[in-house]
Amino acid sequence: NMNFLPGIWWSLPLVLVWATPPVTSSWWYMGAVGSSRVMCDNVPGLVSRQRQLCRRHPEAMLSIGRGVAAWTAECQHQFRRHRWDCNALERGQRLLGRVLLRSSRESAFVHAISSAGVVFAITRACSQGELKSCSCDPKKKGSAKDSKGHFDWGGCSDNIDYGIKFARAFVDAKEWKGKDARALMNLHNNRAGRKAVKRFLKQECKCHGVSGSCTLRTCWLAMADFRKTGDYLWKKYNGAIQVVMNQDGTGFTVANKKFKKPTKNDLVYFESSPDYCIRDRDVGSLGTAGRVCNQTSRGMDSCEVMCCGRGYDTSRVSRMTKCECKFHWCCAVRCQDCLEVVDIHTCKAPKSAGWISRT
Repeated sequence: NMNFLPGIWWSLPLVLVWATPPVTSSWWYMGAVGSSRVMCDNVPGLVSRQRQLCRRHPEAMLSIGRGVAAWTAECQHQFRRHRWDCNALERGQRLLGRVLLRSSRESAFVHAISSAGVVFAITRACSQGELKSCSCDPKKKGSAKDSKGHFDWGGCSDNIDYGIKFARAFVDAKEWKGKDARALMNLHNNRAGRKAVKRFLKQECKCHGVSGSCTLRTCWLAMADFRKTGDYLWKKYNGAIQVVMNQDGTGFTVANKKFKKPTKNDLVYFESSPDYCIRDRDVGSLGTAGRVCNQTSRGMDSCEVMCCGRGYDTSRVSRMTKCECKFHWCCAVRCQDCLEVVDIHTCKAPKSAGWISRT
């Protein structure tokens, strides 16, 4: 049962990722496409518009599944040194649903990065010819000019506009029903995520001519690695703006008048985040007991901050590492295996280590 998850952009990809064989399994792919109505009707939590899109584009659901894998890995990478580490997927799926039910900065980031993941996955699938409804960007044809001179459009430009259009229709459909404050917040952050992917669309070119003289260039537009989107949205998370609803309920104003009005690229949130120090089901916190901390750091991963002042345990472990590496002409690097003894620091549990639940 996945009804605890707040929308199709979350629940459907999880069904695809957890409950199916790998996407390389062609027999399942054909069966899923052939019975798209059955597949789509059995995913819980979909609104009517989402079921329609699912039935019309069953092959796109597989691409979205890949997008989920990309954005969850990116979320975990960005939060790897923080008390909340976006690992609720692996350590208790219901917890991430709890996080998303709040209007916190973490929820804002997850909405943005997941929306970006759908754009990235659908756009990539278009370029690779996996979807019937799209292909390479049809607008990138003929000749054009840039700072280096004239060039011809060629190759396969990523059809980012289609990816954004599909993601907007699919991801935002859940929020269109509500039109309350939380829905407007989610829609804003979803859009910020979509815009972030397009921000890093880059022009790539290939030279033609004698000895690569570049008498003729062929160029195309390609998405950057998803890490660039993740890094950008991480900066937006750190600079997220707390807002309140306008009196007429049509938009936001900043909660603190000292801060600037949020742009379409900024992340917005309503309520402050919990400290995530202890296990608390209601806020989706796993706590930090047992988390590895950095004794010498002064940042968020320091033992003082990560362990919330509870202290930490130290254990000495041995591990094999590569050492005394030397370059040999040509062209190899040869290393020796060395036994290294290191201290691992892990946060102590609070005196009462059980779950806190206010319900």
